[in-house]
Amino acid sequence: MLEDIRHAAARQRKARAVRRMTLDCKRLLSEKGELGGQAVAVDLIDRLETLDDEDLDGFFDYLANDLSPDPQAVLQAAQAYAAAPGAATLAPLTHLAEPPRQELFRRLNRMPGGTSAVLRLRRALMRRLRARPELAAIEADLLHLLTSWFNPGFLRMKRVDWNSPAQLLEKIILHEAVHAIDGWDDLRRRLQPDRRCFAFFHPQLPDEPLIFVEVALLPEMPASIAPLIDKASTPLPPDRFRVAAFYSISNCEPGLRGVSLGNFLIKTVATQLQRELPRLKTFCTLSPIPGFAGWLLGEPDFATLPGARKAAVAELEAARTLLRQRCGGDLGALQGAHVHEQLGAEGNAALQLLCGAYLTLLSPHPGGDAVARFHLDNGARLERLNPRGNLSAHGLRQSFGMMVNYLYDLGKVEASHTKFRQGEVARSRAIATPG
Repeated sequence: MLEDIRHAAARQRKARAVRRMTLDCKRLLSEKGELGGQAVAVDLIDRLETLDDEDLDGFFDYLANDLSPDPQAVLQAAQAYAAAPGAATLAPLTHLAEPPRQELFRRLNRMPGGTSAVLRLRRALMRRLRARPELAAIEADLLHLLTSWFNPGFLRMKRVDWNSPAQLLEKIILHEAVHAIDGWDDLRRRLQPDRRCFAFFHPQLPDEPLIFVEVALLPEMPASIAPLIDKASTPLPPDRFRVAAFYSISNCEPGLRGVSLGNFLIKTVATQLQRELPRLKTFCTLSPIPGFAGWLLGEPDFATLPGARKAAVAELEAARTLLRQRCGGDLGALQGAHVHEQLGAEGNAALQLLCGAYLTLLSPHPGGDAVARFHLDNGARLERLNPRGNLSAHGLRQSFGMMVNYLYDLGKVEASHTKFRQGEVARSRAIATPG
């Protein structure tokens, strides 16, 4: 009985909080003067920041139900535009078709703390989308606005070094998503002169890195990750820098998922390094292939691969059969380091052939490897496959230890990007392909 009373009281508190917020939203949208609107917006931001994530459901219901366009008004405006196309009829249609919640988000974003509040809303919304697909329209509005607000032209790129504020360095350790940073000694090594780290920042969030990339300056294109992240390694002198290898890129703000920042960051960093270090001639990555192992262990039907010819299918089947024999009948054994010592040249060649097919044939399509799609759509070229490139437990689990170099030829990225959008992967002759 007492528990029921407590639950009822909690529901009433949540309902009152949502009612206060919806009243604030209505006031904010009705305000004409800057000062009045500012006071209401600041109060609403404070409420959003203090409201528990689970209590936001009622607020999302309000955004979806009360702040959507009026279908009848949109229809009438569309009919008027269809009957007499022109600026006089297009402007009302554009105004009526835009959900009022977009203007609400804009007014919040103008205030101190508003950008952070909007990002928090989107993080909470994305966690609900699978269970509540009816909220997808709000997600579309937020993505549309954030793509504009976080346009790379509005962002500042900064180099992160050992003299950066401790709070920022802690965030780099926390958000590193590709190769975990093992404490301060590891981070210090990654920030020495032959290693670089660059991050994007937004003026409204000056102390929050949005995304950062780590770069190794080397004599040649790297084939494995271990030497790059060895915290006991000796830094190289600048006169040996010939290659800039991007070996990790990490997003720090989940609320910006789907907002394209990484491609511009890599190109901006490459351009800056080229100016600073004219001896650098090669810009490449050493990248994971996170979907490869799952794809091959899923026993794919090679005949269904886009563009695969009959001869290619036969080669891939033969490669898979050879690998299975070398693994004692179980391809899952490739996720153990010891098996790779007994693959031999033929086994490694078979593994590379299968991986090459996975990257070249599937990448232009929605089911392709996410990292490959990012770099290839960014205009990089598939340059080289590296067996035993990452023999950590994570690397073996993801891709049987395989890693890949993507080459960024700054003079050809646009052509390679166009080719990828047309369904073709730019690749070097070193990439073995079947058929």
